[in-house]
Amino acid sequence: MAASTNFLLFSASLFFFIVSPSIQASFRPKALLLPLSKDASTLQYITQIKQRTPLLPLNLTLDVGGDSFWVDCDNGYVSSSYKPVPCNSAACNLAYSPSCATCFDAPKPGCNNNTCNLFPTNNVKSTATIGEVAQDVVSVQSTDGKNPGEVVTVSKFMFTCGSSFLMEGLASGVKGVAGLGRTKISMPSQFSAAFSFPRKFAVCLSSSNGVIFFGDGPYTFLPSNTDISKSLVYTPLILNPVKTSGVSSPGEPSSDYYIGVTGIAVNQKPVALNKTLLSINKQGNGGTKISTVVPYTVMETSIYKAVVEAFMKQIPMVHTVPAVAPFGTCFDAKSFRSSRVGPAVPQIDLLLPNRVAWRIFGANSMVQVESNVLCLGLVDGGSDPTTSIEIGGHQMEDNLVQIDLAASRLGFSSSLLFRQTTCSNFNFTQAS
Repeated sequence: MAASTNFLLFSASLFFFIVSPSIQASFRPKALLLPLSKDASTLQYITQIKQRTPLLPLNLTLDVGGDSFWVDCDNGYVSSSYKPVPCNSAACNLAYSPSCATCFDAPKPGCNNNTCNLFPTNNVKSTATIGEVAQDVVSVQSTDGKNPGEVVTVSKFMFTCGSSFLMEGLASGVKGVAGLGRTKISMPSQFSAAFSFPRKFAVCLSSSNGVIFFGDGPYTFLPSNTDISKSLVYTPLILNPVKTSGVSSPGEPSSDYYIGVTGIAVNQKPVALNKTLLSINKQGNGGTKISTVVPYTVMETSIYKAVVEAFMKQIPMVHTVPAVAPFGTCFDAKSFRSSRVGPAVPQIDLLLPNRVAWRIFGANSMVQVESNVLCLGLVDGGSDPTTSIEIGGHQMEDNLVQIDLAASRLGFSSSLLFRQTTCSNFNFTQAS
């Protein structure tokens, strides 16, 4: 254990040493801030960052498990500060098993000789392509956890050039993907390296406007200036040693964030499950991960059926109505009274180690698909999915989720509705 710990500390130190992007700021921020919105058509969560010279606002689809930040370089990428990353350079070697490529067209962003190449991935459509790794200027707002602060700039922020066809399935107006995954070149890793703040980030999704924090708390929300970082419950992150999405190399670990769900309960009554599905096997299949590219939680068929059956047993007098895709179980909305945390329906608990439970209340378990129809917001993922439980965006809305990479743990707040606030209540107004 000591040797492993020393190795991790050495690796972290080496990472911070060799990634030394130039910083243009009058101070060193303790945390950074990006806004989030939800696209009504695709149900994707969209953030915006400024990149290039001159700076250009870019809308990006959020992929919490994505291994890198990538943008479409085929469609009018213009920047005087664009710099391709050379093969075998220190920056290139941060990526897992990069390749070296030659481009036979005239030099331009995304096409240069002897450059580092990776495989940017669209996890919405499960597509990938080879792309040039480059560096360019990015500009982002700092925060003290309560208000936005000064804008800071990183002049050599790494990203990957995608292709126009990779944009299929992404929300209208989006120019790429904001990858926050478990890699050395993801956005959280680069920001923490650039500004030497803790290797943490937090995502607060909303059906309207949410927020991403890079760095430690406070994470403070109106109206009562509640610091959510002080009331998080933690569970260990599990590393899947096999990458199961996009293009992978032998021995490459997953960039997704897995947690050790040990069981599920409905109204605190355990659901009978095939527990082997809750573990990750040698092929990297199984287990539970969080995802911002699936709109609703997806479960392996036997898990899905068991949870639905347990849910229905708790409401025997409530009749179903015809299902509305992608859901399999729907109800007359008038069947349930309202509560502070959404429709008053049975609570669903994801059971975690050390007697911890991620409790899902009606606001996150139910989906209003029509004015008079509520559906249980779970999706049948089939009998042989890669991941047994994929916790989707709707189930995380108005729950602040923190990823602590240094401590390898995930913190969650449970529903902010209990605290009479939401993820849309961060004050984005610049303090005077």
